[in-house]
Amino acid sequence: RVLHRPLNFMAAVYKKLHWTEHSKIKMRQYGLSKQKLLGILYRPERKEQGIVPGTTAVMKTNNKFKNKWQRKAPGEIWLMYKDVKDLRKIISAWRYPGISKPGEEIPIPEDIRQEILREEA
Repeated sequence: RVLHRPLNFMAAVYKKLHWTEHSKIKMRQYGLSKQKLLGILYRPERKEQGIVPGTTAVMKTNNKFKNKWQRKAPGEIWLMYKDVKDLRKIISAWRYPGISKPGEEIPIPEDIRQEILREEA
């Protein structure tokens, strides 16, 4: 039996992405690729409310060991975005060196926090 989906199904799931200049700078600073961040955006390990009203922050943890010969840095990769009509605005991305607890305040570096709050004001 074949289930039929409406033609606009994919449009409802995938919104057009807008990468802010701040997010591009932070991607270079933390060595994050768009592909890695898209994976976190569409398959997050955890989802929290962002520090700015109306924003969402998603994260994924790095595994401590990839295999016997390669090590990955322990920690988390965070991505903050805001949905505006038909657009998903990627505001910022960062690496957090520790492991945060669900439900607590999002571990965001102070320079990013100040810049985001300044932009939104």
